[in-house]
Formats: sequence, structure tokens, C-alpha cells
Amino acid sequence: MPTRLVTEPPVDAIYGSPLSCAAEEQRRDTLKMVRAALEDRRAVLAFQPVVQARMPKRAAFYEGLIRIIDHTGRVIPAADFMDAVETNEIGRRIDCLALEMGLATLASEPSVRISVNMSARSIGYPEWLATLERGLRHMPQIGERLILEITESSAMVMPDMVTVFMQDMQERGICFALDDFGAGYTAFRYLKDFYFDIVKIDGAFIRDITHEADNQILVQALVSIARHFDMFTVAESVETAEDAQTLVKMGVDCLQGYYFGAPSIQEPWKISQLKPRRTG
Repeated sequence: MPTRLVTEPPVDAIYGSPLSCAAEEQRRDTLKMVRAALEDRRAVLAFQPVVQARMPKRAAFYEGLIRIIDHTGRVIPAADFMDAVETNEIGRRIDCLALEMGLATLASEPSVRISVNMSARSIGYPEWLATLERGLRHMPQIGERLILEITESSAMVMPDMVTVFMQDMQERGICFALDDFGAGYTAFRYLKDFYFDIVKIDGAFIRDITHEADNQILVQALVSIARHFDMFTVAESVETAEDAQTLVKMGVDCLQGYYFGAPSIQEPWKISQLKPRRTG
């Protein structure tokens, strides 16, 4: 009878690879940091202007981007933690706080429009809905200056719930923007059912568009689709005057990016004029 060799499973199969263990530890540290910041309400909104394409010194609205402040006082942008929290309750609590701060800004600044980011998952979160209702009850007209930005990827998770919610809220004056349009490959059949007022074309298609013929074709197609459905277009990540001019010629309605202003925790509408920065 042949001898049977007994082998032990690889260490990685039991404990995971060093890389996956390090990634999981980093995720846990991120969750811990964000949870502690939320408990202490250590967060601010950083505002970035979205300008009219043909009148770039005039802001159409300002996007309020959530920033977490860690225990050392560092301001942490959402890109550093949203992937870790998007699908759990911490993500919903971040959406609640961002909305609360956005509504407070609108209440104190009657001349501006503000957009606030949210996940479609927050539509079913009672605390987020209660935050929105409190703001609208306190100042019913505030809805006319509020824009809710929903990422393309999260909208696709629950399209039916999103369309019903949007229809209800638009009757109260709220506008909706589809964020990162083109990045998540939205099924175009949903566009006729969604009620988005604005589509924000993902920055991956915008950066250096003057010299990227393929991206010019793709962006022109996205602009045509948006126009067909009566949606305004915003080009994200505009970083040079050359790209801004190209996008204006392509018929994009609004522009957003570092060329027109970086996100700032100071209130940019208190500055008399928006000044595109020089490049080159």
C-alpha cells in the first residue's frame, strides 16, 4: 500500500497573505478613525465652485465635500475613507452629517446653491431622511437651492427606489445630479426613468481632453445623451485653460476643477470674483 503524504495547508490559506492582512488592518484603522471623528463631530465641508461654462467668473453652485478631522487636527478628504465606509452604517452617518452641514450653510447663506454628496443607500436610512425633513420643515424654500449628488455606481444598486425618491423630492424643489457619469456604465435604459437634472461627467474622461481624441468622442456622446434627456452637464476635473476652452466648444454647460478653484473650507462665495488660476 503506497505511503500517503500528509501536507499542511499553506500559511496564507490560514492567515491570509501579508498584503491582504495589511489592507484589512488599514481598513480597520480607517473605520476607527472615522467613527471617533463622527462621535466628536470633527468634520467640515470644503466647497468647490462649479462655474458656468460661458461665464466662468460666475458660480452656478458650490459642491460641499465632506472632510473628516483626525485626532491630530489633520483634514482628511473623503477619497481617503469613503471606500472603507460606503457600504456600512458609518457611511450613512457621514451622509447625515454632510447633509446637516449643507442645510445649515444654505440657511445662513440665502444667495448660494449647494450640492451635497450622498449614497443611494442613504435613502432608506431613517436618520438621513429625518435630517432632510427637518431642514425642509425649518425652511421649505431651502429645497430650491439644494442639489443632491448621487454616484452612478450607487444609483444602480437600487434604481427603482432612487427614481421614486427623486420624483418626490423634486416636487419640493430639490435638484439631483448624477455624479461620475460614464464611470459606472449606467444602463442607458435607466436614463429615461431617472429624474436627474444634472449629470457630472467623470474626470477620467476630462483630464487632458484637448489631446485625447478618444475622450473627445466619448464626452461628446455623453453631452448628446444628457441634452436628449434635458439634463445639464458638468465636466469634472478641469485643470487647464486649454481643456476648459475645448469643453466649452463641445457644449458642456458647467465646469468644475482645480483650474477654477480647489475645495476650500473657507467660504468662496464671500470672495468678490472667481479667478481661474494660471497654468504653464
